[in-house]
This record gives sequence, C-alpha cells and structure tokens, in this order.
Amino acid sequence: MKLVSGKQIAKSFQVGDEQYNVLMNISVTINKGEFVAIMGPSGCGKSTLLYALSGMDTIDHGQVIFDGMDLASLRDNELADLRRTRMGFVFQQPTFLKNLNILDNILLPAMRDQRKNVSILTDKALSIMEKMGIADLAKRDLTQVSGGQLQRAGICRALISDPLMIFGDEPTGALNSTSAQEIMDLFTVINSEGTTIMLVTHDPKIAARTERILFMCDGAIVNELRLPTFTGIDLDDRMAKVVATMREIGI
Repeated sequence: MKLVSGKQIAKSFQVGDEQYNVLMNISVTINKGEFVAIMGPSGCGKSTLLYALSGMDTIDHGQVIFDGMDLASLRDNELADLRRTRMGFVFQQPTFLKNLNILDNILLPAMRDQRKNVSILTDKALSIMEKMGIADLAKRDLTQVSGGQLQRAGICRALISDPLMIFGDEPTGALNSTSAQEIMDLFTVINSEGTTIMLVTHDPKIAARTERILFMCDGAIVNELRLPTFTGIDLDDRMAKVVATMREIGI
C-alpha cells in the first residue's frame, strides 16, 4: 500500500546566470512498511529528493502525495503539523536546544500539542528511551553524552509522535562504525514494528541493511536493488550486491 508517491518531481536552483537541475522529473513510490535507502555521489540530489518527499522543500513541478494528501495543497501550518505528527526526522547532526536536557529535548515536538498530558508524554518518552538504551541519560545535558547516544536521542525524538515514516539524512554519517551499526540495529527494529523508513547514505554497509536501494546520479534514479529482509548473518553478501550495482552504474 502506497505511503508516499512522487510524480515527475523536478527541482532546480539558480546561482547567478547558471541554473542547476537537481531533480530531473523523478517518479518514485514508497510503500507502507518499506525500509529504503537512497545512494549516489555527492551532489546527485539524494537529500533534495528526501526533502521533497517529506515536504521540507518545495518543488518546481510535479506532485508529492503523502498518506493520501497532496503536499502542495496544504497551507504552511498544515504541512508543519503533518511533519510533526506523521513524520519523524533524523539528521547527521542532531539539532537540540542546549538549555534543555536530553529528555526535554525529546519531549519538545510533542509538547506543542496542548491536548496531550505531560505526565503521559513523559512516561512515553522514557519508555522509548529505555527501548533505545538511553533511559539513564534522561536528565543529562547535551555535553554529557556521546555522539552515538545523541543520535539515539534523535531517534527517540523522531518516534515520540508515533510517525508513519522516518526520514533520515545520513543519520550514521558522523558516527564510528560500531555506533553506526548500533543505530542501524535500532532502525531495523523500528521498521520491523511497522514504521516506514527512508535513509540517505553514501555507505554501502548502511544501505545493505535496508530492503530497497534507489541509486541516483545527476538528479535521476538510475537503478534499484531489492534485498530480502536482513537476517543479521548475510551482511557481506548484501554489501557485495550493493557495491556491484554501484560499479555497474559508475558511482
């Protein structure tokens, strides 16, 4: 069942007299429950596509439908509410407020809905933190945790509103290999519980943990690789298939 559908998406930027076409009439569908990666060289449009599909960036023409809603038809406040309540975002560098502890930063997006009970939300946040392995860090300041722990907190924040889909832009890019694989373990569990996930990554080892990989080059999707559900013991074989596909298309 479709969750996100992009049709003939185009996006360009004007720099002086030069026009740069970043997305070239891309059509793509993400189904509910999928775990998708976007790969490609720097500047190929990976992040721009993710931002377009999530409504974080406007497009020049085309259409994006999320959960049955045409994003272009929504007012700014409606689009913001949609992203806050039905989407979660995890970035390479988590952005938190320095004057708040870890728990309060996780709670912040959900606190905008005044109908929600604070104590219930707090219990929910602590439950998610327990699941992510950072419940003991709830009262710590941002400077008192590691990069991997901070990224786990970012995932908690993305989950606090029970999103239909999580968008990740290089969520493991700033982490060492051990922390990166731990984060992917968490994403695998989240996806197995029904949450759709789309990740932008340059790392074949990260992409190999997903079930569908979209390969981009020069603003277009040029290939696709489907993989079976990750078992935990087939990573080398999956990586070999990812790398082989990258070689085939010259990226």
